[in-house]
Amino acid sequence: MYDTSDIRKGLKVLMDGNPFTVIEFQFVKPGKGAAFTRTKFKNLLTGAVFERNIRSGEKLEPANVETRDMQFLYREAGDLVFMDQTNYEQVSISIDLIGASHDLMKDNLPCTVVFFNERPVDVTIPTFVFLEVTASEPGVKGDTSGNVTKPATVETGAEVAVPLFIRVGDTIKIDTRTHEYVERVAK
Repeated sequence: MYDTSDIRKGLKVLMDGNPFTVIEFQFVKPGKGAAFTRTKFKNLLTGAVFERNIRSGEKLEPANVETRDMQFLYREAGDLVFMDQTNYEQVSISIDLIGASHDLMKDNLPCTVVFFNERPVDVTIPTFVFLEVTASEPGVKGDTSGNVTKPATVETGAEVAVPLFIRVGDTIKIDTRTHEYVERVAK
């Protein structure tokens, strides 16, 4: 059992038979009354988010989740196929589970998959990916006032806003959480 002092971002707990992960938490000690932790939970099965106050001394049940290191192999219809790094078992996971960053996933990308009762419920991809630019308009000379960007298509088909100096063939570093260009990578 977890105590309120064990609450941290990413903690997996079981409430009402469903697995939840902690998204945010804040310890609150009001001037009057008992201290509590204001916690925001995300349901790992449905993706629903809700907030709950947990009084000090209250216990939380750990979720029976298993984390496996897997490798993204390929896309198949509306699913993504992953392979377990230890036993080479393949698992198909819906694109909806991964969210908007699925279009930044390149073949053989290492990922972490969370399973609840042998069912995949969450996929964590690396924070940064390195992708090659396959299509981009040339930048207009003289249009450099401020932070000017242009759209560029990377090898996975995703479109990212990049600075004017980026050309086709350049490798760029992209933040998968925000879909934003970080830097150009030297070859």
